[in-house]
Amino acid sequence: MPRRLSLFATTTRGTEDLLAAELTELGAVKIRQDRGGVRFAANLNEALRICLWTRIAMRVLYPLGDFAAEGAEGLYEAAASVPWEEHLTSESTFMVEATLRDSSEHNHSGFVGLKIKDAIADRLRARLGARPDVDTRHPVFRVVAHLAKAKLSLSLDLCGEPLNRRGYRVSPIVTPLKETLAAAILRAASYTGDEPLVDPMCGSGTFAIEAGLIARRRAPGLTRTFAVERWPHMGADATGTLVDLRREARAGERSAPHPIHGLDRQEEAVAAAAKNVAAAGLAEDVRIVQADASKPLPIPTAPPGVLVTNPPYGDRLKAGGQQGMKTFYFQLGESLGHLDGWRMVVLAGNAAFESAFHRRPTARRELWNGPIACQLLSYGPAHAES
Repeated sequence: MPRRLSLFATTTRGTEDLLAAELTELGAVKIRQDRGGVRFAANLNEALRICLWTRIAMRVLYPLGDFAAEGAEGLYEAAASVPWEEHLTSESTFMVEATLRDSSEHNHSGFVGLKIKDAIADRLRARLGARPDVDTRHPVFRVVAHLAKAKLSLSLDLCGEPLNRRGYRVSPIVTPLKETLAAAILRAASYTGDEPLVDPMCGSGTFAIEAGLIARRRAPGLTRTFAVERWPHMGADATGTLVDLRREARAGERSAPHPIHGLDRQEEAVAAAAKNVAAAGLAEDVRIVQADASKPLPIPTAPPGVLVTNPPYGDRLKAGGQQGMKTFYFQLGESLGHLDGWRMVVLAGNAAFESAFHRRPTARRELWNGPIACQLLSYGPAHAES
């Protein structure tokens, strides 16, 4: 059995359990949920399968260590203590992405990233006789640094660009839902692709497209190149393995067995969603329609399926303020209440939604849509409601 690596997959807060379940299905072992992610073990083949198939993880990281890092000098010394020469060569390109949490000494991630960059370059110049170049667009290595108070965590990103960037968002609208969060919500809704799905307020189409990928059994990372394929000490093995994994993934695809609909009342959103659906190669599986969700939906409602949506929190319906939002949510509850037998999952970012929707959720979870604390509310089939 090839040596297993200790890895960390990041995810949206509130979806850690969903990612843990997905990683289990993909063959990871020693799984442990953590804040904002899941720790696990996998050999290179297993890790590459996860990179290719995970729908929920935003990054798959190879941790290099946790360090005490007091002040600017502490940052530099911690980063300089890592044996970077075991990973990079003088011909490698790299960049540093830094994030901060509860740091009293540093208030700018750019400064933290700069100190770590200098430490890496200086160590490699001393060990190899030359320093690698920084490339902020297409680096071979992405060094991910997280400073929490005075604890510095350093990792290498196996994937490169964050995994939520699927490549199909050619026509975004304002504040689109992250692809990985949409996939996590679909998992929370127990959507497997074997029943109809509708998003009556689809925006740029993210729920509908992610549902289409699930229904087609398409690996979300199928068309991308992963950073690890260019790593000097793993790249050849990784590329060979991925050739086989991609071939296997393509052979397992199918057409979506049931309709997937995305609806929106705004012409701009409908046009954007249609372009994104086409870019995802799902034009035969996902239908985009202009319609008002507060009125009966102009789509087949039998057989019943899953309704999943992210209704506006207030920015798209400014007229009337919060009272206008409550009225809209009430109308939405009236309209969607007629979907006999459908399960519903709603990402509610406005505290007024639940009472105005006037239906009792059967389950709820707290999660974050970017900086916004939300409730993911699940509703049983409509005919089961009193």
